[in-house]
Amino acid sequence: MGITFERKINYYETDRMGVVHHSNYIRYLEEARCYWLEQLEMPFSILEEHGITIPVLAVNCNYKHHVTFSDTIQIYTYMKEYTGVRMTVGYEVKDKKTGNIVLVGETKHCFTSKEIKPINLKKYAPQFSEKFASIVEPKA
Repeated sequence: MGITFERKINYYETDRMGVVHHSNYIRYLEEARCYWLEQLEMPFSILEEHGITIPVLAVNCNYKHHVTFSDTIQIYTYMKEYTGVRMTVGYEVKDKKTGNIVLVGETKHCFTSKEIKPINLKKYAPQFSEKFASIVEPKA
């Protein structure tokens, strides 16, 4: 199940050229991922209460267009892949006003205990695993 998160660009997030600095998109993806998990009724706080952490293993971003101060972006966040041990979350960032695709990206994650030991969510917390498995979007 994909979710769209909306966010307005702040002035301090822009660079000398007046466009959003590329490094800020990583933060935007995290904000969208947190919102996505909240909408799935699995916020980080609940996962952590169950002893589950989800560290980022990799980030991949393809920048397509730029946005500037006061633009609003919409970040469509969805599950690309899920194995129980790892997951890949996909993102499509659009400029709300123009509809231009600003960024296409993904983050790769694993599941660990609070002690940062890898876990298989299928065995460790099947209630969360089933939810993640049920929302994988088919490849286009």
